[in-house]
Amino acid sequence: MNPNLLPDLATFVLIIEQGNFSAAAKASGTTPSAISRSVSRLEQALGSKLLHRTTRKLALSETGKMVYEHALEMLHAAQMAVDSGSSRQSIAQGKLTLSVPKAVGRFVIHPLMAEFFASYPQVDVCLRLEDRYMDLIDDGVDLALRISQSPSPGLYGKPLMPVRHVICATPAYLREHGMPEHPQALRDHSCISLGETPADSRWKFRRGERVETIQTHGRYAANHTGVRLDAVKNDLGIGSLPLFTAREALASGEIVQVLPEWEFISDYSGELWLLWTRNQHMPARMRAMIDYLSEKVPLHT
Repeated sequence: MNPNLLPDLATFVLIIEQGNFSAAAKASGTTPSAISRSVSRLEQALGSKLLHRTTRKLALSETGKMVYEHALEMLHAAQMAVDSGSSRQSIAQGKLTLSVPKAVGRFVIHPLMAEFFASYPQVDVCLRLEDRYMDLIDDGVDLALRISQSPSPGLYGKPLMPVRHVICATPAYLREHGMPEHPQALRDHSCISLGETPADSRWKFRRGERVETIQTHGRYAANHTGVRLDAVKNDLGIGSLPLFTAREALASGEIVQVLPEWEFISDYSGELWLLWTRNQHMPARMRAMIDYLSEKVPLHT
């Protein structure tokens, strides 16, 4: 038997249990198209049609019924193997892959890794810093951190901390150009924005029920929070920054928050969620990382 078919057989069982491709995709944290490709690979390898698809439901072919029964036995045997190794899994060990937005990875997660390695000497970590969406299954990711208002359908997770944005400048810049007393005063300042779309330079503020939107201008824009922080520190203007990026420089007085009484509204705000796929027998290394980040990350709020 081709061992590469084992994941497709497991997916086939999940489809039957869930009743359709969409529900199976949601349960596994993947997409209906990925589920469909899995079935197609299995049918091509077996040379037989396994499912009859109608607008309302899926029906098993005669071959599909036999394959389902044997695949179910295979999963039960695999579960027994997992259970027999449960004592070994009580020790956190092995490789763990985390998908993290670039700024969060650099300023929040990376500084925590030395202590994690000291606490869990048998766990290796691969930190994949990507702002693009990464599929936990297709991209081989164990845990993902994403800024969102709620977790993606089909994934399990927990919010770790709110992600807020602030605008900041150095005392030297403000001494030379003046401290803005109102959002509209930003029109007279050099503002450092994200710069990915025209909307990034239209800054929005809220104070109570009042909302102000200002079209800002500046000679510099950068889609990396570390670069914007460095630009602010070098007196190039008033920059928009995630609070977790600016916190250390704010605490030291190297930079100061501008218009602190106004909430800076950003499309990139929300909660930082820690996400994973459904896994009844979670490896100890994943549980260790979940517990560790749940304790340490909220300290950045």
